[in-house]
Amino acid sequence: MWIDTHAHLDAAELDAQRAAVLQRAARAGVGCVVIPAVEPANFAAVRALAHDHGHAYALGVHPLYVPRLRREHLDLLREELRRRLDDPRLVAVGEIGLDHLVAQQPAERDEQAWWLERQLELAAEFALPVLLHVRRAQDAVAAALRRRAWGTRERGGIAHAFNGSEQQARAFLAQGLCLGFGGTLSFERSRNIRRLAQGLPEEALVLETDAPDMAPQWIAQGPEPRPNEPSELPRIGAVLAGLRGWTPQHTATVTAANAMRALPRLRTLLAGEGTAPARA
Repeated sequence: MWIDTHAHLDAAELDAQRAAVLQRAARAGVGCVVIPAVEPANFAAVRALAHDHGHAYALGVHPLYVPRLRREHLDLLREELRRRLDDPRLVAVGEIGLDHLVAQQPAERDEQAWWLERQLELAAEFALPVLLHVRRAQDAVAAALRRRAWGTRERGGIAHAFNGSEQQARAFLAQGLCLGFGGTLSFERSRNIRRLAQGLPEEALVLETDAPDMAPQWIAQGPEPRPNEPSELPRIGAVLAGLRGWTPQHTATVTAANAMRALPRLRTLLAGEGTAPARA
């Protein structure tokens, strides 16, 4: 079974074909998709998708959505986490983090940092792992985790779409996180990402599509570019298998086990009755 640890299935780009996207994922052997929220306005949507189609979800505020919110919106997140804590499909706080590519002014970065710190507090309060956005901000996010001794509390999570140095990668591993790899692996020019995927310990690696974004090479450079989707995960996994000298089956087994370790509620969900679509 393949697990897509990060896909925005509620994105507008998928509105016209969402049912077909979900069907193709199932046919491709993608047994679970983790659907992260990005702001309070889509909390209900990601939860509904997870329940209606047998997947999982996370709740949080994405750093790029911080400018449209007020700090009082944190109370909405806290209340939603409290209300849904017994929902087996809620597996993490996310997508949260920092984006220093977009936020380049000190005030913007300070506001993103405030949201990251408060959401890490919520994750600790509710004993949930995190789905982290770390674009051009690996050191700052890792430092925030170290301040909270994240790796000593078995909180865990995933650094999504990782693209840092090996030293930065190992800083996240030391805090108990896995690293997410997706379509960028398929580009030969992505030498750093491919080198990390090839050389890091196998227990560090999980797979994701970040659908509808982070398209692999065969989509991005294809004759008719289209949104990325979870059904591409096995082909992305085959790229990882080639880099590691693994079989695709071994790749699916290893990365799924890592996903369930990084997001422990997934293991319970996939082992029990929660695998059937149902609304809590």
